[in-house]
Amino acid sequence: MEKIPVTVLTGFLGSGKTTLLNRILTENHGKRIAVIENEFGEIGIDQALVINAEEEVFEMNNGCICCTVRGDLIRILGNLMKRRDKFDHILVETTGMADPGPVAQTFFVDDDMKDLFKLDGIITLIDAKHLHLHIDDTAECKGQIAFADVIVLNKTDLVTPAELEAVERRVTGINKMAKVLRATNANVAIDAVLDVGGFDLDRALTTKPDFLEPEYPFEWAGTFDLKSQSLSLDLGDGPDPTMDIVIRSLSGTSDAHDESNAVGALRSWSHEATEVSPGATVAVPDGPMTLLLPGSGRRKFDLKLAGAGRVGIYTQHMPSEFEMRFESAGAVLDPLAEHEFTAGHTHDEQVTSVGIHLDGELDEERVNRWINKILREQGTDIFRMKGILNIKGKNNRFVFQGVHMLFDASEDRAWGKAPRTNDIVFIGRKLDRDALNEGFKACLA
Repeated sequence: MEKIPVTVLTGFLGSGKTTLLNRILTENHGKRIAVIENEFGEIGIDQALVINAEEEVFEMNNGCICCTVRGDLIRILGNLMKRRDKFDHILVETTGMADPGPVAQTFFVDDDMKDLFKLDGIITLIDAKHLHLHIDDTAECKGQIAFADVIVLNKTDLVTPAELEAVERRVTGINKMAKVLRATNANVAIDAVLDVGGFDLDRALTTKPDFLEPEYPFEWAGTFDLKSQSLSLDLGDGPDPTMDIVIRSLSGTSDAHDESNAVGALRSWSHEATEVSPGATVAVPDGPMTLLLPGSGRRKFDLKLAGAGRVGIYTQHMPSEFEMRFESAGAVLDPLAEHEFTAGHTHDEQVTSVGIHLDGELDEERVNRWINKILREQGTDIFRMKGILNIKGKNNRFVFQGVHMLFDASEDRAWGKAPRTNDIVFIGRKLDRDALNEGFKACLA
């Protein structure tokens, strides 16, 4: 069976990825494209900004596509194969905060993905106007350039010829091998970004020598020998309100952190997690199972395994962060072996997102005054803002997008039967959630 080509579309916040995606979806290129969207934010906006098309759009908005969301990517790609006859190309649009390296790695280190898909290329969009604000202090921005097969220098109309030359020199200084295209409004030839001819693995290995070594979405693995079928997980509060874990039976005397077992756990991580209520007992089948442990305060989760024997437990966070204890048959159980995995990718922790959902109609003049005030006072700290608004007296959606001090707004398609609500997302530094919430509510008509 012929492998399905996959194009990864990346670029820092506000570089024009969705604009290029819409251009691809409306061009008469004869391809049937399945689209996978990923957002860094609490509210999914980008899927609603993608134009109506026959292409299928799958959205992941629970973080970064190169961290724990990679399991979602594997799961969605697997589900797509059940409808193989409905598309012949896949396009993955990553969040602006994503390092595309681990995304590309998925198609080389995972055997199932390697057999079914081929990475056609990584397309990186560059905001020619604002690149200088991020390139020196944001590792993601440099990673997006370094892994690109094609670089689209976008928004060339917003800079002088001399500034554009300086931007291109800076970009090619990081990646001399990528093809560079200049564009306004992401207007490039579609055949220049689709069917690129294959991701440059040699360059990836030069950029990152350990590129083909698996990176895992879990931080810790422990090996346990169970004398009974009972296992209890006792934990307290930690850095997240939930803890994801994978439980796998291990054969022979192998340990959980052995590569074959760890890769198997990575595959399990892509399965839908079963949420377990504190105090409940859940039956674990004779096979891998992914569990989501919610709650606050000290709580216990009781598991009934299919059989006794050696098991591996893989945790999203370090057990010590949750003061986590493992118990079996009423006694505390210590791991025979344990291993800490180095996180493959971390974000700039100063960059956060605030998403606001608000019902009701907005007063257009109040919205304009509020957004203009935000731009004047916080423009340099707001990397990206975007929203779909319900303006009083308007039958169409009001869509706005902003990058730093630049702002664009216009009426969009009619609301039709869709709920007339307001969704807005800010991504940047020093965001005051309460102030943004109050300011948005004050715009209600």
